[in-house]
Amino acid sequence: EGTSIYLSVGEKLSMEHMLYGLMLASGNDAATAIAEHIGGTVDYFVSLMNDKAHRLGLVNTHFANPHGLDAKGHYTSAYDLACIASCALENEDFLRIVSTEKKVIPLCEQQGARVLRNHNKLLSALDGCIGVKTGFTKRTGRCLVSAAERDGMTLIAVTLNAPDDWR
Repeated sequence: EGTSIYLSVGEKLSMEHMLYGLMLASGNDAATAIAEHIGGTVDYFVSLMNDKAHRLGLVNTHFANPHGLDAKGHYTSAYDLACIASCALENEDFLRIVSTEKKVIPLCEQQGARVLRNHNKLLSALDGCIGVKTGFTKRTGRCLVSAAERDGMTLIAVTLNAPDDWR
């Protein structure tokens, strides 16, 4: 369900390329592969996600999967997403990835490449936009975690179930 970067069985990509697939193209297959690589199993990785949310002091977030698709017991709030984004943006690699408009990564072991385009239109439309992530499911509608930096100040905005999230 949802979007994919169309990983092949046995394909090997760097973690950086997988993160571009996850953050730019919303690759749910990339999210699952990352979870299995880091946690050994998706379930254990999700428990690590929930532990991190708890350590961040988030009280309105519980993860049931690594990709954000609708699932029983999977929920968050705009405030908690802003807190997660604030923490994540402290990581220079994360910031570099989510502020990238287009990235070319390998296509399996064949010739060719995947061209990943960031779904976040604000990167090119808003002066100082530095990311962060778009999202959509039928249940939650269009969601957007965005961040902009001007004059040394970073502001994070979160919209949930916004039919016109670009305004």
